[in-house]
Amino acid sequence: MHGKFIEKEIKYTGSELAPHWLYRNFNLQGDAIVGFIGEAEVKLTEMVDVLDVMTQRPIYSKSMLNFIVEHFNATLIEGALRQRLLIHIAREVILSFMPKGTVIKRYGDDLFYEGGKLSVSIATKSMTSVLIHVGINITAEGAPVKASGLESEMLLKNLAEIAQNIINNYCLECEQILSATCKVRGVF
Repeated sequence: MHGKFIEKEIKYTGSELAPHWLYRNFNLQGDAIVGFIGEAEVKLTEMVDVLDVMTQRPIYSKSMLNFIVEHFNATLIEGALRQRLLIHIAREVILSFMPKGTVIKRYGDDLFYEGGKLSVSIATKSMTSVLIHVGINITAEGAPVKASGLESEMLLKNLAEIAQNIINNYCLECEQILSATCKVRGVF
């Protein structure tokens, strides 16, 4: 599992959720995760979530911490499970940077802080892989729903460190999951 934080800003439009995007843009072949910061604007024509399209809910954030994951030889169910694993890891990492007693709630595949939506996420299947996007608001400004942000509401500043911890923890979990499958014998 490869992981990398990209230091240059990248605007997330939804078109990045494509097979081999990580390989073509960052030379990460195989299962991989990248994190980057940038504006997020996903128009309805680029939306993968059919319910969001039907209910006319595009995605916008002036500044978002984004993660793109690609896993090969995986089912969509496995992709949805890994998406929730990534959201859980993101929650744990963010909480480790917050004062004790801070509450971040997880409902399904999204995070909420003080009643505001902190994240967006989706898992989908391409012809060759499962793709996951997780975006965590840095600022709530301009969001089309009541939102919270890592900087604007949570007052966090060390976003690259937070992103790198999320990437490292996700890679470690994926490696440990694979290792766990290699140490057991089959039963009949």
